[in-house]
Amino acid sequence: MSITRLDVGARMSSVVIHQGAVYLCGQVAKDKYQNITEQTVTMLEEVDTLLAQAGSSREHLLSATIYLKDMADYDAMNAVWDAWVPKGHAPARACVQAAIAEPEYLVEVSVIAAVAE
Repeated sequence: MSITRLDVGARMSSVVIHQGAVYLCGQVAKDKYQNITEQTVTMLEEVDTLLAQAGSSREHLLSATIYLKDMADYDAMNAVWDAWVPKGHAPARACVQAAIAEPEYLVEVSVIAAVAE
């Protein structure tokens, strides 16, 4: 059994690759003091970067769980999400309201993708 871990820390790895699947740890915005739109944009940029490092891309998304601090931000977050997800490649997805570890963050996402063939 082969498991590859990238950016390994004491608590978690940023990426885990196993049996053709890429698992990303929760991703947040680069600047936690921005509004929901900017936080979503930079969060998804980080997802793109990590997927590329793992040999995958947003076209290979299988599942996404989105955590919103406040569901009032749902429509603004979805405007960015809908533009980011390639047409015909939408993953299975859940979106829930949650308390995020640092209160300034408005959104976090965790994704699973297939390794690109």
